Parts: sequence; C-alpha cells; structure tokens
Amino acid sequence: MSRRRKPPTPTNPSHDLRQRILEYFQTLRIPMSADELDAVLAQAEKERWSAMEILAHLLGPQADLRRQRAIERRIREARFREPVSLEGFDWDFNAQAIDRMQIETLATGEFIRRGDNLVIAGQSGVGKSRIVQSVGRAACVCGYRVRYTTSADLLQNLTASLADHTLHEQLRYYTNFDLLIIDEFGFEKI
Repeated sequence: MSRRRKPPTPTNPSHDLRQRILEYFQTLRIPMSADELDAVLAQAEKERWSAMEILAHLLGPQADLRRQRAIERRIREARFREPVSLEGFDWDFNAQAIDRMQIETLATGEFIRRGDNLVIAGQSGVGKSRIVQSVGRAACVCGYRVRYTTSADLLQNLTASLADHTLHEQLRYYTNFDLLIIDEFGFEKI
C-alpha cells in the first residue's frame, strides 16, 4: 500500500510578506501592530501612495515618538531647576541688558558644536538663570547632553568625592556632557 502525499497548501505571497514585514518591525523594536500596518497599507492603496510615502507613514510617527522621548530623557538628565524655555521669556523685561538675537543664536547650540565656552554675567534679577536653563533646554532639543548645577552643589559634590576617593570618576562624569551649566557662581555660601 502506497502512501498518498498531501498536496502542498497554497501560500499567499502577500500574507507571507506582510508577516515578514511585521517581524522586521519587531526585530528593529519598532512598535507596529498588524492592525496599524493594515490601516496604513489600506490608506496607501486608496490614495495611491508611492513607496516613499508608505515608508514615511510607517516610520515617521515612530521616529517622531522616539525623538521626543530622547529629548525628554536629555532634559530630565540635565536636572534643570525650572521647566523654562525661551518661548515664554519676557524679552521686554530687560531689553537693555539682554540681546534677544544673541540669546536665540545661543539656543541653536552652535557655540557647543564649536567647543566654545560661554559666561553670562550680570546683576541679580535680570534673568540669567532663566536664560541659561532655557538655552540648555534648547540644546537638549538639538541633541546635546546637558547638565545643570549650581556652583555650590558642584563644589560640594567634588569636595565629597575627595573624601570617598571618587574625584576622578566625578570629574569624568561632569566632563562627559556637551554642555555643563554652572549657575549662581559666587552667589551661594559653600
């Protein structure tokens, strides 16, 4: 008695490709459900998107979300004292003392890219802390790693690291940032 072989089950090439694409997203750790993929593909077919438009609709929202999370992480790691930005800054408050164009240029982070140092000095109450934190926050948005501290906290931390013999590690920590903001220099007693 001979065994009869079952005929092969027909496969659906587009279903197999869809499954591979979902696996690619999973491998790349891009959260994409089958329903989300199907919705984009249905809209692409309806609106006759090009391959580039399909990729933009699949990858764009995920890339934007990942970029936003990275910005939020850099801002959190910077340890700013206040959640301030230049958008809410009252430029008329000290228009004589603060050059708006110069501050907005600093917010592009170009001085960081060049490796330039920045010192902002002035009388108490003119908005220096607000400006440096706002420039630091803008640098985080530009992709720079920033650390904000006061001079008193920095010196206290470095002094403590002398006692526990971790000064080398602490210095490496502070020099690892693209922008180290030391605020209130000379204002606090140490």
